[in-house]
Amino acid sequence: MTMRTRKLVGAILLLLFLAAYSLVAMLVAVVLQVNSSKVAELAYYVVAGLLWVVPAAWLVKWMQKPDAPRQ
Repeated sequence: MTMRTRKLVGAILLLLFLAAYSLVAMLVAVVLQVNSSKVAELAYYVVAGLLWVVPAAWLVKWMQKPDAPRQ
């Protein structure tokens, strides 16, 4: 797969992942009722707001992988 194709696939996957992640994060916040305490709410949103970076960084790293040399 060429880098150009990986970037296209990666961009689409990243958008789909972020949409799904945000919906799941909101659902978890409602189920856990994090608004009962301001400290718990702040801690949850800080963790949930930064947790998506790990899989997104992996995906971007995969997208940036150089093409295999042609022979």
